[in-house]
Formats: sequence, C-alpha cells, structure tokens
Amino acid sequence: MQIRADDLSVDWFSSSYSNDQGGQCVQGGKMGDGSMAVRDSKNPHGAAFVFPAASWSQFIDTVKRGEFDA
Repeated sequence: MQIRADDLSVDWFSSSYSNDQGGQCVQGGKMGDGSMAVRDSKNPHGAAFVFPAASWSQFIDTVKRGEFDA
C-alpha cells in the first residue's frame, strides 16, 4: 500500500547502507501492528510504501539468504 509519509506516525530510521552524501537512501519505520513503512530519505514528505508484517519478514529472510545477490 502506498501512503503519504506525513500521514504516518512512526519513528523513521535510516538504512545502514545510507550515508550523508545524498545518495540512494532508504528509511524505514516499524508500525504498531508490525508492518513496515519504507520511504526515500531525500523526499521525506512524499510517498511511503507500507508492507504487511509477514511480507516484510519474508522479504528480509530472502535478502539474508542472498537470493537477490547479483
């Protein structure tokens, strides 16, 4: 689901891969029901995508297994 980031009440955190050079930065915010909101840190008032908890957990597990590695 896509929603305006300003409409979410979450504590945003930056990806460990983000830096202060203005590059490709991602921020996340865990919501009360366990779902995860994700936004572009360069556009904090723009869109955020909200993923259900089970979907986010499955995505993270897939990343950890290296299934997206090039």
